[in-house]
Amino acid sequence: MSLYKNLTKEELKKEHNLLMKKYEEFRLLNLNLNMARGKPSLKQLDLSLKMLTEIDIEKFKKTKEKLDTRNYGGLNDLIEPKQFFSKILDLPTEMIFVGDNSSLNLMSSYVNMAMQFGILNQTPWNKLEKIKFLCPSPGYDRHFAICDLYDIEMIIINTKEDGPDVEQIKELVEKDELIKGIWCVPKYSNPTGITYSEDVVKKIAALKPKAKDFRVFWDNAYIIHGFSDEDEKLLNIFPEAEKNDNLDMILEFCSTSKITFPGSGISAIAASKNNIDNFVKILSRQIICFDRINQIRHCEFFSKENSLKEHMKKHAKIIKPKFDLVLEKFEEELKPLNIASWSKPKGGYFISFNSLNGCAKKIYDVCKNLGVILTSPGATFPKQKDPKDCNIRIAPTYPEIEELKTALDVFCLAVKIVSIEKILQTSYNDI
Repeated sequence: MSLYKNLTKEELKKEHNLLMKKYEEFRLLNLNLNMARGKPSLKQLDLSLKMLTEIDIEKFKKTKEKLDTRNYGGLNDLIEPKQFFSKILDLPTEMIFVGDNSSLNLMSSYVNMAMQFGILNQTPWNKLEKIKFLCPSPGYDRHFAICDLYDIEMIIINTKEDGPDVEQIKELVEKDELIKGIWCVPKYSNPTGITYSEDVVKKIAALKPKAKDFRVFWDNAYIIHGFSDEDEKLLNIFPEAEKNDNLDMILEFCSTSKITFPGSGISAIAASKNNIDNFVKILSRQIICFDRINQIRHCEFFSKENSLKEHMKKHAKIIKPKFDLVLEKFEEELKPLNIASWSKPKGGYFISFNSLNGCAKKIYDVCKNLGVILTSPGATFPKQKDPKDCNIRIAPTYPEIEELKTALDVFCLAVKIVSIEKILQTSYNDI
């Protein structure tokens, strides 16, 4: 297959006509396929079903510290869930606070606390004329949605192959006191799939922001979501922050949302004692305790040596073939045409796809018309405005493999159709 950019106007139109015939064939199938969000598949959810059936009731009546989880309790008093996350994050239990299923809720709650009450005796953010967050992009749309909720100005940070542009970050935070935070997904990033290099982690940990209440929101959602034993290594940011007297600056988040049940997991925030104490003080006015039974249920499910590691291998066995299929399809169908580029992650839940500039929205529309739903174009940028209209987040985990094959056939067809139309429009002022 020839490069589209090397074809004549007549050859491009001929190819476009052939593709439109395939378009009509797909349209008649009345497909209903969804690759919009990074949801675990049904087979993945089944991996944790024994958590609901093989239950030792006595474990809920008496924990290691002889607490009865069926009753009211302290907001941060169970040691078992803190020990569980301590192993995952490689941090002492004193630095860990455990909540319900959503780490996003912990992030949002922390921002809300900062808005209403301030951080460690600093001015509440809502008392300031304006506040700003740095947003490495493409990034996680729900992070940006939190900023939208509180009318926080978002500043796009360029993303490189080893993480966000730290020099750009450094220059901004050192001169602007209104910059109060940065969103980071440091391992198998959403959606690029990259893992921050040691150099990037060290430089973030060494930042000297002008704002004393600047916080790094270190959303480590995919910390144990590698596809093989050759898991990419992410430097632990806390020891690096401590070396630079920046321990209070880091807030790390993670959860079991894509490990067990997304709607019924447990989550954690890891931070300095100052941050944890301040957060718990405010949160204790909102809730007496989280679901302690569910916290212990998770701990018991993974209580055996290496049980979590083996569990994640089972996830990888289900997920990796889907990622392999996506990458093989792109290599076969799109690479020879030189009309797109994409990430090749070794873990996580997403592939970041870049079309020709100005094509993402049209590709989305073509797929939607054929019954394949993708993440909304622009969603990976603040305000849902992709400056180049080229980035599309591919989420291949939820569909079964045969459905995924069909969805990818539709997607590649859409990319080809829209790309030809773009070339005809820009090179020949046609279509």
